[in-house]
Amino acid sequence: MNVNLELEGFLRNLIGHLSGTLQDVIGIDEASGFISIVGRNIGHEINQQYHAALNTEKLNREQLADVLVDLKQRIKGDFSIVSEDEEKIVLKTTSCPFGKHVLERPSLCMMTSNVFGTIAADNLGYAKVALEETIAQGAAGCRIVIYLHSDTKSGQVDGIEYFGQ
Repeated sequence: MNVNLELEGFLRNLIGHLSGTLQDVIGIDEASGFISIVGRNIGHEINQQYHAALNTEKLNREQLADVLVDLKQRIKGDFSIVSEDEEKIVLKTTSCPFGKHVLERPSLCMMTSNVFGTIAADNLGYAKVALEETIAQGAAGCRIVIYLHSDTKSGQVDGIEYFGQ
């Protein structure tokens, strides 16, 4: 039969409908909270995989930036580094791992925020993730800034703070 159905597309569709249903039933803030918990757990798991692969207990800033890009590349997120310094890592993309299913589903952006924030904080002690632009909100791409220190500069921007274990 000529049916356009495969696992990856099915799972993206499933996640899109789950997040959309959560947003419709309990609201964006609560849906974002549930997705944040999942993202944090996945962030810890991915972090441990990279520690094992790189044979290290902690990633340094340069390794962290490379890991964040690598993990998104593996799940078809096509992220790249815009800039990186002692204060922050700036990443961008024009595609989302959730594809078209992320449109009008800003709660799904909590997956990226929590995975990035958890991995950064677990390795460097602190992170604040600012989702400056997102495809889910209608932008042509995503621009994510990960602040690495809890100082006055990061304190002046909206974002979610993460603390290492």
